[in-house]
Amino acid sequence: MEAYQHGLAKRSSAEKDQIIKYILTAVSAVAVLAIFLIILFIAYNSADAFANVGILEFLFGTTWDPADGIYGAVPVITGTILVTLGAVAFAVPVGVGCAIYISEVAPVKYRNILKPVCEVFAGIPSVVYGFIGLVVMVPIIQDIFSGQTVYGSSWLAGSLLLGVMALPTVISVSEDAIHAVPQSYREASLAMGASKWETTIKVIVPAAISGISAAAILGIGRAIGETMAVMMVTGNNPVFPDPLWNIFSVITTITGTLASEMPEVVFGSVHYSALFALALILMIMVLFINYCARVVIRRTRRRFGEDGDKNGRLSAIIGRAADRLMESPAFRKMAARKQEILRAVGAVLLFVFAWMMLSLFTDGLIAMVAGIAVTVAVIGIIRYLQTGDSKTTQELCHGSLGILMAMVVMILVIIIGYIFINGIPALSWEFLTESPSRMGREGGIFPAIVGTLELMAGTIAIALPLGIIAGVYLAEYSADNRWTRIIREAIDILNGTPSIVFGLFGMAMFVQMMGWGRSMIAGWITLALMILPVIIRTTEEAVITVPHELREASRAMGASKWQTTVKVVLPAAISGIVTGSILALGRAAGETAPIMFTAAVGFSTSMAGSIFEPVMALPYHLYYLSMEVTGATTQQYGTACVLLIIVLSMFLFASWIRYRSNKKIRW
Repeated sequence: MEAYQHGLAKRSSAEKDQIIKYILTAVSAVAVLAIFLIILFIAYNSADAFANVGILEFLFGTTWDPADGIYGAVPVITGTILVTLGAVAFAVPVGVGCAIYISEVAPVKYRNILKPVCEVFAGIPSVVYGFIGLVVMVPIIQDIFSGQTVYGSSWLAGSLLLGVMALPTVISVSEDAIHAVPQSYREASLAMGASKWETTIKVIVPAAISGISAAAILGIGRAIGETMAVMMVTGNNPVFPDPLWNIFSVITTITGTLASEMPEVVFGSVHYSALFALALILMIMVLFINYCARVVIRRTRRRFGEDGDKNGRLSAIIGRAADRLMESPAFRKMAARKQEILRAVGAVLLFVFAWMMLSLFTDGLIAMVAGIAVTVAVIGIIRYLQTGDSKTTQELCHGSLGILMAMVVMILVIIIGYIFINGIPALSWEFLTESPSRMGREGGIFPAIVGTLELMAGTIAIALPLGIIAGVYLAEYSADNRWTRIIREAIDILNGTPSIVFGLFGMAMFVQMMGWGRSMIAGWITLALMILPVIIRTTEEAVITVPHELREASRAMGASKWQTTVKVVLPAAISGIVTGSILALGRAAGETAPIMFTAAVGFSTSMAGSIFEPVMALPYHLYYLSMEVTGATTQQYGTACVLLIIVLSMFLFASWIRYRSNKKIRW
């Protein structure tokens, strides 16, 4: 009888586990549904523009002038590409150099400090970067290059600012790739008489080149989807630079055009639809870039013997095509002369770049001669480093990387220090507890602080349970099948979607279609969708790291799978889940683009009375004070300081939790 009852209990427990699995699967499908709805809404709202303007005219038209009903996207797309290329030209060499220094050069006691310090760049809200660019970088460019630019707002300012913002991505991913190269590679090279620097350049970096390439691609994706910072410093004018490489020309990007024109557009007009068509183009560009990065990262993991996720059918096709290309006779001939080809291409690119930049300051012939001189000088320096004394070369290169690392840290110190030095004097009890007056020129920011906290609370209340459930499903219950791969792909796509696209989706669905208007609840759901993939991924990774032995011990004592998950696995993984959630929430607290279309107003003397009313929020209030109000310098710095304190406090708190949990982990 007892055996029979025990069998019934086990059967009942198995049935409950099966029901719970179905529930977890259904909740995990939210990511698939979200990305489907985003693509559907963006494409649906783009249809009128393509129908009225014409697909070819829209994609290849050279004039963007909504006032005259002309919608040619080429200048906007070109501006996006140019600003991104400039950002990558800055971020990739600087980021890779810092990654090499952290992984291969820096003393051991500094390595665990430098990488988290560089990651602080990612914790600074984009609107704060834009504010720094507007009040510091733009005036400096205007003063230094007064003969080339009138206002300082330019392609150069946008690229430098986006390059700094892309640095944490490039540094982190590159350092991971370099650090992942097996130690045996280093030992074998050193045993053959190579110096440490020769080992780094000729062995480690080539072995990690796939991961470094992925870092560059992800950096491109980070730059191309940025909104507020680039809009505040580029001039936001849809013109072609003259000449095309004139880095001092004003310019616009897709994100900047969307953010500047969407608030004033007539709902349902061709202009409205054309902006959604730009958003569709942006989304396709970013998704393609992020997909390429994932393919490269997966191939890198397989190269070093890691399992990684299985590639989809398209990835397999691309991989087979790449393998066939590399096995072709023509490619093998090129590979045999790879060094010569790379040197020739590098010399040509260096000359072209030097000539184009110098032509902005002087006569074309003089620029050409100077470009040749610069190219010869750089080639001479490289030859000297390759053929000179290895010890001297190593000291020189290591010292140069150390200076580069110090410069990056100095940039971070300047950004944070400038905000605090100018913002802390503006802080007072009245500033923190009173409502703004005179359009924000006087008074305090209390409604903005409360509104920001309300948005954070509602966002985490929606995203946290959904993210934890989906992460637990992927780690504990999902099988390696097509449905699971679809969910993972949807999460990756959702994670790579630019924030302004979330804002447009929230506006189209919640504000307009559902009739909520600009409201707190519309902002909650929009921000929750934006941070959901981060919580899912961090939860999954935290759960996976829990040793399997703990699960086996719990099941051996008669606990069901769900009981084991809730009472054993989740408590053991809680620090990782909390860390990821805090970082995700910190990102939401600093976002401007999603809430400017769904929830936020720049100025209000009172707080929202219900969830269906708009709120003030610190990021959008800072943008409003910087771009639309004059004579509010003190309020600008004070608002930026409070926002930075909130976001960086969350980042540091998450880092502290991660540090404490790593010390306590016994497995």
